[in-house]
Amino acid sequence: MTNDEKTRIEAEARDTYAAYVAARERIMAGELPWSALARFFTDDAVFIDPAWGRVEGLEAMIAFFDESMAGLDDWSFPEAWTMVDGDRVVTMFDQVITGADGTEYRQAGISVLYYAGDGKFSYEMDLMNMAHINQDLRAARWTPSGDFNMPPKNPNRDYSRG
Repeated sequence: MTNDEKTRIEAEARDTYAAYVAARERIMAGELPWSALARFFTDDAVFIDPAWGRVEGLEAMIAFFDESMAGLDDWSFPEAWTMVDGDRVVTMFDQVITGADGTEYRQAGISVLYYAGDGKFSYEMDLMNMAHINQDLRAARWTPSGDFNMPPKNPNRDYSRG
């Protein structure tokens, strides 16, 4: 790959991720369903969630986005920073939960995405310390804001890209 090709791919990946974050902000504002994120993924994409595990294929991801985020309307995920290297996007975000007494609880998350071209990613792996998140949920006395779905008991932990 030439330097010009790498620069072009990085620019596309950065722009696509910026649009992804903008869509996520609209989702958190209640303007779109979580499944609206599906437009940023290829038909054969893989999504790795720290609680739900591996989700393969666009149709499964559409259902997963809405199912996994049900009842989490009061959570937010502000961006901290993003780096792009070739087709790889690495980003750090906060997961913010407000407790029953108004205290804000924050945990860091990292996402690794691979850009496939045409404004789409083929892979996303989200990493968060679930022990810390569970501790925050208890301390916050958090309860779901509506319908809530528990993650599977034994999720697929295969994090490979293919």
